[in-house]
Amino acid sequence: MAQDRHATREAHRTPDWGDVPADTVIEIASLYYYQDVTQEELSRRFSLSRAKISRLLKRAREEGVVEIRVHQHSSVSNELEQDFIARFGIDRLLVSLDQKDAEAQRQAVAGLVATHLVKTLTDGMIVATGMGRNVAAVADCISQTRRAVTFVCAIGGSVRAGEHMNPDHICRRLAVRFGGESETLYAPALVADAALRQELYRNDTVRLVLDRARRADAALVGIGDLSEDSNMVRMGWFSPQEVAEARLSGTIGDIMGYDFIDIHGHSSSANMQGRVIGLTTRDLSRIPNVIAIASENTKAAAILGALRTGVINTLATSSTNARTILRLDDATNRSQVPLELVERA
Repeated sequence: MAQDRHATREAHRTPDWGDVPADTVIEIASLYYYQDVTQEELSRRFSLSRAKISRLLKRAREEGVVEIRVHQHSSVSNELEQDFIARFGIDRLLVSLDQKDAEAQRQAVAGLVATHLVKTLTDGMIVATGMGRNVAAVADCISQTRRAVTFVCAIGGSVRAGEHMNPDHICRRLAVRFGGESETLYAPALVADAALRQELYRNDTVRLVLDRARRADAALVGIGDLSEDSNMVRMGWFSPQEVAEARLSGTIGDIMGYDFIDIHGHSSSANMQGRVIGLTTRDLSRIPNVIAIASENTKAAAILGALRTGVINTLATSSTNARTILRLDDATNRSQVPLELVERA
């Protein structure tokens, strides 16, 4: 099978604003957000009902015509970032304000990563790309730009993940946003045993794509946990017995769905290890900027374990997670804390 590279030819859909011209909608949004013109004044100026103005502004946000970013106060962010740099040796911390629900939190964290990618990626760069809800959300937050960036799948695909969370689909969407290219890893994310995984690694197509991912300038990966809401648990990648045994053995989570780790960042001895097709933590350690994203408040312990592997350069998470991670780091450095207490923190 020949290596497949997808050029982005997908045209952007033009929103249908009904009887209001697109230029008028942009003008209304600009006046409202930049010049603080009230909806009542906009209603009079454009001869539209106030309800209509409100609906247009809401639609403008949904369609990406208007993007709203709420930033943590710089002094608070800087203090947290300096603490993380000193403790874990990372290069930067992207921390979002806490949001009222899980989806809003995911979008807030993903928005910070999207901004970071737009600022740092340049023509010719390669990004090794993982899978999952947090990584997928990043593609949704990027406005159209023009960079000759190639997004390469760093892990195999899974039908159970659904198209939106599959690495191939994520790579294609990111490539569309950047006007770049994507490369697919034609392999399943999960296989029955380590022997089959090694056989697939000998396949020329799989090997070539993974070798390209290993030479990436940046990696965009998620951090997983073993909670009931985690992707691997919900998708049924592993049996309930396997998950229970992994938790009992001290497994706290995973990096990109591949390497399972304990709270100290050590490789887990769980039977689930060695069955995923993708980059390892050793591979990630050679990539200059590994960007890890995790928004869920169930993942603090898994994030701490991932940080302690030493492979993460940029961490994106919520303010609450950041503070919880610091408390867990203090607690687990003092003594060996039972897993149930770690999960409760």
